[in-house]
Amino acid sequence: MQSWQDTIVALATPPGVGALGIIRLSGPEALGIAQQLMPGAGLHKRPSHTVKVGWIEWAAERIDEAVATIYRAPRSFTGEDVVEFSCHGSPYILQEVMNAAVAAGARLAKPGEFTQRAFLNGKMDLAQAEAVADVIASHSAAAHHTAIHQMRGGFSHVLAALREQLIQFSALIELELDFATEDVEFADRTALLRLIRTMDQTVQGLLQSFQLGNVIKQGVAVAIVGKPNAGKSTLLNTLLNENRAIVSDIAGTTRDTIEEVLNISGVLFRLIDTAGIRQSTDQIEAIGVEKSLEKMRQADIVLYLFDAGSEDAQQLQEAIATLQKEARRFLLVGNKADMLSGSKSQRLGEYDVLYISAQTGLHVDLLKEKLVDLVLQGADTGESTIVTNARHYAALQQVAASLADIDSGLRQGTPADLIALDIRRCLHFLGEITGAITNEDQLDYIFSKFCIGK
Repeated sequence: MQSWQDTIVALATPPGVGALGIIRLSGPEALGIAQQLMPGAGLHKRPSHTVKVGWIEWAAERIDEAVATIYRAPRSFTGEDVVEFSCHGSPYILQEVMNAAVAAGARLAKPGEFTQRAFLNGKMDLAQAEAVADVIASHSAAAHHTAIHQMRGGFSHVLAALREQLIQFSALIELELDFATEDVEFADRTALLRLIRTMDQTVQGLLQSFQLGNVIKQGVAVAIVGKPNAGKSTLLNTLLNENRAIVSDIAGTTRDTIEEVLNISGVLFRLIDTAGIRQSTDQIEAIGVEKSLEKMRQADIVLYLFDAGSEDAQQLQEAIATLQKEARRFLLVGNKADMLSGSKSQRLGEYDVLYISAQTGLHVDLLKEKLVDLVLQGADTGESTIVTNARHYAALQQVAASLADIDSGLRQGTPADLIALDIRRCLHFLGEITGAITNEDQLDYIFSKFCIGK
């Protein structure tokens, strides 16, 4: 087992030249080491949550004038004594301060070790600790809101409430095992069955949210497909508000896929402009068409763009049949609507068709709204509990299987000792998510994915 009684140090800001760089110390000797580095400041005597300006010195040489911030245990991020030095952002200065801290008795921190100590010291549970990494890595408003909600304990509170109720029933059933020869029941089987079904509804909702959570975290792949000259590259340029793709009236101009990222209402979309789908004798274009079909199969959303003035209903029905077979979700978008008279949308069988003009930008804002609605489907990414972590998803699948076994056992009158085994299994996987049940190897793996200094 690793010792957590030493003091660690790391650069908490990105490496490189900057206006400021922050060096963080945490551990039982943090104040003593900080006092050695800034001897004239009396840091070891200062109260928590105070700052002091002074010179960092080592080996009779002044390194930098810095600001020291004191956080005394347990009122700190890690729950230990913490000192942060805000220095000038010269890589040389920061490295010299780090070297001095190590010479004074600190150890270089491993990736995620500050957050790991916060978890081990009870400042947050494991799901909240993992959300810290998600906050740092968030690249859109939706990803940020979801990670903040989890870091504040939204996901953990849901699981803790379920686990607490199940523990109460578990205790009563375990008690029954002590009185097995007397044939008594302390646990109300009807109430337990009701709880199991309520838990299952909650768990199923969390499992279903993983698809949304995954696209929020990773971004949404949108393949723009259609026949040659439908206006796919023009639409990409209009969405990006720049001339990213080459546009011409010559069919087959786009021969390879072009990918760009666009943030729409806080959701990150990876737009993929593809080659026009048609039969071609040109070997290079044929390769591009095959890559277009591959991207269509892999995309989260397929945007099928067609020329509203030339593509008839029969051709659209054939395209829809292909999309139903190859795509997960798709939008039908008629282009060049500025040359037609009619509404901005209409029904084609069971599907809505949105009419736009990629050239003039007509109704392109509506298209953006439609894309966001298709992803979020009314979910509130700021307050809803959305599963974004694959480890949580795998554990929830085990919880769901355990709940199904408990439900089946209760309905079939299974003996209490067997029901108790299923309840223990369910509690185990709930505890794995929050860290109530874990092991050192698992923790090392989880926190190794964090950045050093956090």
